Amino acid sequence: MKTYQGDRTIDGLAVTVDGRPLDQRTDLLLLSRNGFEWGYEGPEPAQLALALLADHWGDDARAKAGYEAFMRAVVANFGNEWEMTDADIEAALEEMPAPR
Repeated sequence: MKTYQGDRTIDGLAVTVDGRPLDQRTDLLLLSRNGFEWGYEGPEPAQLALALLADHWGDDARAKAGYEAFMRAVVANFGNEWEMTDADIEAALEEMPAPR
């Protein structure tokens, strides 16, 4: 099971998956040139949502289809430090309203 973590430090933001930096996946969709961010709705949290879902699912098309809703429901509500496992992501996705 993968563990995703985000932290704000004196040196900036760090987002990891199992202790390694999470790929921003700008090759899939460039939403922000400023990297990741969280705690609000915007391009940087959207880039994080896309990267999280792409890594979690291993399905780029599915990640592109779902990142905006995941950003609004989950990433925009992260605090300064956060941690999610694969199971946490699945649980959050199940609680989200179905796309219309």
